[in-house]
Amino acid sequence: MHFKNQQIIPAAKTISQVDKAFASPYEYIVLLEVHISQLMPIKREADRVGKKMIIHADLIHGLKTDNFAADFLCNEIKPAGIISTRSNMILKAKKNGIIAIQRIFLIDTIALEKSYSLIEKTAPDYIELLPGVIPNMIAEVYERTNIPVITGGLIREKSEIRDALAAGAIAITTSDKNLWK
Repeated sequence: MHFKNQQIIPAAKTISQVDKAFASPYEYIVLLEVHISQLMPIKREADRVGKKMIIHADLIHGLKTDNFAADFLCNEIKPAGIISTRSNMILKAKKNGIIAIQRIFLIDTIALEKSYSLIEKTAPDYIELLPGVIPNMIAEVYERTNIPVITGGLIREKSEIRDALAAGAIAITTSDKNLWK
């Protein structure tokens, strides 16, 4: 069971979006673009309101994506999951029993092949595929890796959510509050 069958995962970029995500019916929330100093208070509030936080490590202001940052996230913040393009973050999350989500970008065939090589090394729990508006790639990536696919990026319509889910994505990440409904 993936994310307790939650198919939309709100992605909060600001503290006001975090508050709205915490008030939503969704259990899993992605945290983007907040400052490192806000992580612990947000985590305490997430625990208080029964939300599971997935931190996008590459987008946290003031946090490098080195091994020290990976240790800090895993040992001090202890989120439910970590999203990153960086192999060290994925490997450290897996080692610590934290959901490891490898983010890959569909730029061109060369980037996709490099991503497949990275995925072989890191064996993440999930792959986050961006942009999410290319449904035929969802099935291809899943067939090639046999790792469940989450997708996001440039999804602006409910029909795009339906298309991505129909193509095999297990969930959609979105910062568009109108799509959280």
